[in-house]
Amino acid sequence: MRISFRKLFFACVILGGTAYGVTILRSSHGIASFSEKRHQIEQLERENEALQREIATKQNYLSNLQQNPDELKLEIERRLKLVPKGSKQFILQDGTRVDVPADAARP
Repeated sequence: MRISFRKLFFACVILGGTAYGVTILRSSHGIASFSEKRHQIEQLERENEALQREIATKQNYLSNLQQNPDELKLEIERRLKLVPKGSKQFILQDGTRVDVPADAARP
């Protein structure tokens, strides 16, 4: 029952490597952190896709405004709350807005 020095050394290397591997995998930089980072990456990719869709929608809206001057004028009036001359604007309490032309406002 003689154990050679090589076999003993090889067994120690295997045991030490296994212990080191288990220690590294259970540390703060182990498997748990990789799965957490993967989850964060997936979440950021979803946010990025949503932002890309929002950018595309806004670019489409801007190009539509550039191509249609009447719609641009209406959007400017809506955002600046301008009322065309000769018309009245009633603001209701529930927040909805009713535009009444000048002809319909007079009895």
